[in-house]
Amino acid sequence: MTPSHATEDLAYLDATEALRLFTARELSPVELMRAVIERAEKVEPAVNAFTERLFEQALEQAAEAENRYLGKGGLTPRPLEGLPIAAKEKHAIAGRSLTEGSLVNEGNIATENAPVIDRVLAAGGIIHARTATPEFSITPFTHSRMWGVTRNPWNRDFSPAGSSGGSAASLAAGTSSLATGSDIGGSTRLPAAVTGTVGFKAPYGRVPGAGILANDHYRGDGSMARTVGDAALLQNVLAGPDPRDHTSIAPKYVLPTGYDSVSGMRIALCIRLGEYTIHPEIEANTRATAQALADAGALVEEIELPWTHQDLLTSQAGHFSTLFAAMVAEVTEGRRELLNDYTVAFLDLMAGVRAHVSYLDSLYAEQRLQRGLAEAIAGFDALLCPSTAVPGWHAGDILGREKLVVDGQPVCDTLWAAMTIPFNINNRCPVLNVPSGHSSWGIPTGLQIVGHPYDDATVFRIGTALEHLRPWSYIPARRPAL
Repeated sequence: MTPSHATEDLAYLDATEALRLFTARELSPVELMRAVIERAEKVEPAVNAFTERLFEQALEQAAEAENRYLGKGGLTPRPLEGLPIAAKEKHAIAGRSLTEGSLVNEGNIATENAPVIDRVLAAGGIIHARTATPEFSITPFTHSRMWGVTRNPWNRDFSPAGSSGGSAASLAAGTSSLATGSDIGGSTRLPAAVTGTVGFKAPYGRVPGAGILANDHYRGDGSMARTVGDAALLQNVLAGPDPRDHTSIAPKYVLPTGYDSVSGMRIALCIRLGEYTIHPEIEANTRATAQALADAGALVEEIELPWTHQDLLTSQAGHFSTLFAAMVAEVTEGRRELLNDYTVAFLDLMAGVRAHVSYLDSLYAEQRLQRGLAEAIAGFDALLCPSTAVPGWHAGDILGREKLVVDGQPVCDTLWAAMTIPFNINNRCPVLNVPSGHSSWGIPTGLQIVGHPYDDATVFRIGTALEHLRPWSYIPARRPAL
């Protein structure tokens, strides 16, 4: 094996395996960090996942982690000790920039860490880089006037989706071991789906948030990784109450480290989630994944959901126009010339919506959608469905370039490409995206595993089984060609 290949293999090492090797003193955190940095320096110009590189201090922290594993100074290793972790830029780090990809916020410096950053650092994780998002994490693709276009490592003509696109692209490119994400409409699951990685939308309150959006019940921070076990590792660090977030749940919930097989489980399969139109390759990959579970002894039954586009539109319109869009409009007032086209389009659309759809309207629609799901999956352990209706988004796409007309009103086509937001509406449900295959577009496809409210362990149980039944590990034959 040539040195360059050895470095690449090390950069793609599973986080859980890295911790085992650290503990056995067969690998140094410094060696792993150097491999990840070397990989980043090689591929970052093509991918553009990072907004800030903290490589020098990361190497210093890796040396400190090495001393812990060697027993020096009386300090013991912590749960993430020495792992290179990429942090989504919107997750504030005290003393560093906090722009959310907007020129409006240029020069803004964070005064305290976001809760998830505190958790990562307290567990010994090393934040070696920060990752790109669209402006204000507002779209399902990742590019901005501030940071340029972030590209999917599998096919650079495509986006790694959004808004946690930089985190997903970094994982797929082998430039981080774990990454943080957030999800208000699919922002962990969509990027994971199109990059062949794992993204977890925790149920509302499981992971503490920051600021007023912590009270947005669509929202949730979560873990991103290349394997299910690695996602669980990070999730167990991120979960638990924080006094800065009144909605965060106590006591801390800890995922198991081992799971039974899926034999005997009852699993529902829904392809269209009501009225979505699904690309044939997405459907084929979803059905193949479900069949693998059936072959392993699970009872998989196809169901239909009574959901309508109208209810999905109404719930999103009233919710986002009242909360998220109103907040962005307040922050950016009088400075529209600095905004990205897609941000302006979103704000204008939501301003028009506010005159026609109330927050109460959205709550009525949410209740219908939530009850419809609960009744449809009663008696099942979990639900399987696609993460996206189409294989992906082209790099540089503009929100609102093409419109879909519903009830005489123009609606962004993007709404019907992402199949994730129904489970932000059903916000207490844990949802794990895992790979379901590849498409002819040259990028991976994803599957959502949806659990009953707060039943996190079940989605990880099914995800763990699929990882063994249909392996997607980033071995040399299954890596992006960069």
